[in-house]
Amino acid sequence: MRGLNKVMIIGQVGRDPEMRFTPNGRPVTTFPVATTRTWIASNGDRREETEWFNVVAWGGLAEVCKQRLRKGMYVYVEGRLQTRGWEDAEGRRHYRTELVANEMILLGEGRAAIPAFGEEEEAAEEEATEEFPF
Repeated sequence: MRGLNKVMIIGQVGRDPEMRFTPNGRPVTTFPVATTRTWIASNGDRREETEWFNVVAWGGLAEVCKQRLRKGMYVYVEGRLQTRGWEDAEGRRHYRTELVANEMILLGEGRAAIPAFGEEEEAAEEEATEEFPF
């Protein structure tokens, strides 16, 4: 039986992407993406939790991410999880789990791109009452 390692996230870019090149000249771009979920707790309080993903894109996708993405933009990223390990100068072992991207779709800029909880209904009401220019 085969395994499956597939991740799909929609979130906000945490900082401008950084591009580097491998010794053989292959581009690699890294950037963090924050995904935030909200829910109402049993006591009625609204709760929010943010999870950060370290995204890595290679080759042509790395170049597109570097050119098009900026801090604060909303993005869809699809790929697989990969954990790298390394040893520092003091001999301590470190690990980092990354989302290795194979697809990226730019969704928009800032919070206006994805309405917060409850804003969809307000926007629909405003649209229904606007006069059309035609």
